[in-house]
Amino acid sequence: MADLNKPVIVLVRPQLGENIGKAARAMLNFGLTEMRLVSPRDGWPNPSAGPAAAGADIVLEQAQVYATTAEAVADCAHVHATTVRKRGVTKPVIGADEAGRQVHTLPGRHAIIFGPNVRGWKPRT
Repeated sequence: MADLNKPVIVLVRPQLGENIGKAARAMLNFGLTEMRLVSPRDGWPNPSAGPAAAGADIVLEQAQVYATTAEAVADCAHVHATTVRKRGVTKPVIGADEAGRQVHTLPGRHAIIFGPNVRGWKPRT
């Protein structure tokens, strides 16, 4: 059963099973267990994910697959997208510390997205 007080982690078009497994391992290290995959390149489940997860099997077993990012975050009131690039966007840009505060103080589900820029997807305002 999902813990509505913890953010969901969304991986958009992950390319390697090993990356999914390593993300699961990092998630479990921080007590996060709800992983959502958007169109994984090599399908799901992926046999390479398990060994890379190093014991985070519960995250992989419960991972859900979605066709689009919009579907993956449909139940989330707040969506935090990650990037290392400066962007000319109209949405507010906040750091990880502020995003963490928001996850713990703003009501509703939160999603944290990792993955390629999805052109054409617009978060709810």
